[in-house]
Amino acid sequence: MLNSIKRIFNLGWKTFVREKGVMVATIFVLFLVVSFTGSLFLLKSFGDFLISDIQEKIDISVYFKDTVKENDILSIKKEINKFPEVKKVEYISKDKALSNFTEKHKNDFSLIKSIEELGDNPFLASLNVQSWKPSQYKNVYSFLNNLEAGDSIEKIDYHQRESVIQKILSLNSTIKEVGTYVIIILFLIAIIVTLNTVKLSIYNSKKEIEIQKLVGASNWFIRGPFLIQGLLSGIIASLLSVAFLGLGAWFLSDRFMRLFVDFNLIELFINKFWTLLLIQFIVGTGLGMIASNIAVRRYLKD
Repeated sequence: MLNSIKRIFNLGWKTFVREKGVMVATIFVLFLVVSFTGSLFLLKSFGDFLISDIQEKIDISVYFKDTVKENDILSIKKEINKFPEVKKVEYISKDKALSNFTEKHKNDFSLIKSIEELGDNPFLASLNVQSWKPSQYKNVYSFLNNLEAGDSIEKIDYHQRESVIQKILSLNSTIKEVGTYVIIILFLIAIIVTLNTVKLSIYNSKKEIEIQKLVGASNWFIRGPFLIQGLLSGIIASLLSVAFLGLGAWFLSDRFMRLFVDFNLIELFINKFWTLLLIQFIVGTGLGMIASNIAVRRYLKD
């Protein structure tokens, strides 16, 4: 048994070295697919970061009537905090709201002057409510609407934020769908191209296969060397792809940091390295061996 396995490995390696042109073409196609799969994996992490970052800036604001006391608002805050979909509730007093507005528009002198001429603080005390997920804001809004404190609430600005929340949900869904379709298409292309390159390798080894059949070699023994070729092609493609993505992450890291201060691309690559390597090895070797197996099985049936 061990001798047969060794012979299969030796035959596979010899054919792999001999058929350099065919193997280079196979490795190149697998490299493209594996690299794109790895890129999508990193892109998903980047997409999750973007959505999380946007979500952190999205909330529902509950504005209270001027007559409502601060202690009453803080009691309502405690009640809202008990709702499972609520991640965080922040109390913004009238003075804090005025201070935030002044800081934000400090360069707009005409606007600041208009506020000062009013002679009174025009802002209302509010609670800024954040949910765990964008999809939960609708439930949070319904909960806020049904609070016993309804008479104390001036307004809830959910409808002004609803379009932004829907865009976040749509973006997340689109990234997943497009990524899935592209990977499926690339997988099919890779299998077709690899099938053709393996067929060429089989054609070049036609005499050897005929001799093996004549001496009574089993189909698995004949098929084995070609599976080894697919395995080796997948391993090399995966290693090249990891190196390529690593260099890409290193080169683009500073540019990403300029656009997204809290996002470090090279750090993401390092943190996800082993997962990325495993995914690429599975995809690369899987595609190489599946295509080789299909091609040899077809040939042996003919």
